[in-house]
Amino acid sequence: MGEWDVLGRLLDKVQIHSTVIGKVWLTVLFVFRILVLHTGADKVWGDEQSDFVCNSKQPGCENVCYDRAFPISHVRFWVLQIIAVSTPKLLYLGHVLQVIHIEKKMKERMKKQAELDDQAGLFLRRAYKVPKYTKSTGKISIRGRLLRSYVLHLVAKIILEVLFIVGQYFLYGFTLQAVYVCEHSPCKHKVDCFLSRPTEKSVIIWFMLASALVSLLLSLVELVYLCVKAVKECVTRRQDYTVTPVTPPSSERKAFKSCDGTLQNCVDLELELQGRKSGVNGAKGTGVTEAAVNVSAESNGLGGEVRI
Repeated sequence: MGEWDVLGRLLDKVQIHSTVIGKVWLTVLFVFRILVLHTGADKVWGDEQSDFVCNSKQPGCENVCYDRAFPISHVRFWVLQIIAVSTPKLLYLGHVLQVIHIEKKMKERMKKQAELDDQAGLFLRRAYKVPKYTKSTGKISIRGRLLRSYVLHLVAKIILEVLFIVGQYFLYGFTLQAVYVCEHSPCKHKVDCFLSRPTEKSVIIWFMLASALVSLLLSLVELVYLCVKAVKECVTRRQDYTVTPVTPPSSERKAFKSCDGTLQNCVDLELELQGRKSGVNGAKGTGVTEAAVNVSAESNGLGGEVRI
């Protein structure tokens, strides 16, 4: 398992900046593909060529028949598949590290400028505490450029998974037969070649195929999830920018009327504080208070005469 340590450490860093579905995909990759490939497939295919026996003693015939039966070893094919589908994830990790580095430099620059300029200090400190992509926990908010990068890496993974599944089918199918009939030069006639443990190998082929299909399904679900999430955020953002009409509908007027008492108390308290600060006389303050109360009553839609 030592040859997978470097890939495992890199993908472990990607897991921090992935969605929940992306973390499940990484678990499937490590447990059901890499671990099974290392512990099971290597041992089953260890005697693949040595136990490939043909009923012919023609020199070179057995080697040609083996090359025709297995253009590439299943184990090596799956290693290439795992590396290929992991490459877009590693490219996304590189983009994330670049964004984190840029934001770190930007925050350091803003902090230094805030220390030199006292007038812009408050604004810069607030901007320093609220970065664009990096959260306070150190994780990344997947939006904007990172969202587009994440979607592109998902599309690349989906395409690669499909290509490898189709390629496996055209290379040697999804099952192995016990006998392989070969009739290629330098074989002078049809030669029967016998495979070792074809049933056991077929079971592992089906398991690796099922793992690849599960990974493909998870990538599709994650892509749909991100698209739906982006659409919802776009709709919410548009609703936030919508201007509220001047005259509220009838369903909302009851909510305004229920706040009349609270608004009146706030107006009285504000006028009392203003009267104390300005130091006006009692008669003048009484007139201002009555006028303000009348204006407040009219604005709240209260009928009748208001007396103090």
